[in-house]
Amino acid sequence: MLGVCSPRVKFVWYNTPMAADQRRVRRTGTPPAFEALWRVDRVSHPALSLLVARDKHDAVVYVGFVVEMTNALTSLSKFARRHNARLCVDSRDNPARRQLLEYLGGQRREFDLEVSLLGTEFQRKAWQALREIPFGQIRSYGEQARAIGRPTAVRAIGHANGDNPVPVIVPCHRVLGADGALTGFGGGVDVKRWLLALERTPGCPPAWRPKGSSPRHSQEQLGLFG
Repeated sequence: MLGVCSPRVKFVWYNTPMAADQRRVRRTGTPPAFEALWRVDRVSHPALSLLVARDKHDAVVYVGFVVEMTNALTSLSKFARRHNARLCVDSRDNPARRQLLEYLGGQRREFDLEVSLLGTEFQRKAWQALREIPFGQIRSYGEQARAIGRPTAVRAIGHANGDNPVPVIVPCHRVLGADGALTGFGGGVDVKRWLLALERTPGCPPAWRPKGSSPRHSQEQLGLFG
């Protein structure tokens, strides 16, 4: 159920694929009320693809890895629903897209973007500690826990990093296990390895795409991105 507000912007009046919202629209003929509008863009690079959501102030609120578009949109929709936001697909040029492409192309070391981190107080402290890890450097979960004054909260730090809604910009990929293991990562361990290689080798590493990815097919099937 899409409405076009400009040649390059489409509104998702409810957060697909939320079945309850869809049933409500069919029953009442009106979309549910949302308090926020997030503009969603796709950032495509030969190595990986991202969905990026920005709020009305143009602050980045969400970055999601795209391996299969339907799953990526489901994750974004669930996150938006938790924060009472509706989604507007906006493929116009914007600073977040430009800077992410520069970073992925090996041409940017730091992001100059407004970011709105939606989480608990502990999570926001953990995520702020991530933002203080310099480009090309790594930390352990223990070091991150000590950085926020919670040295025994290593497990909680791991969970907070796993819930980071703005990966890449808030660089949770720079945190490794105490033994140097890559450990888990929302985009997959291969993506984490690629991002670390991007930051630690001159130029850009070879292009890489997750196994089984077919983003173009999914785009056309859903009709959300051109």
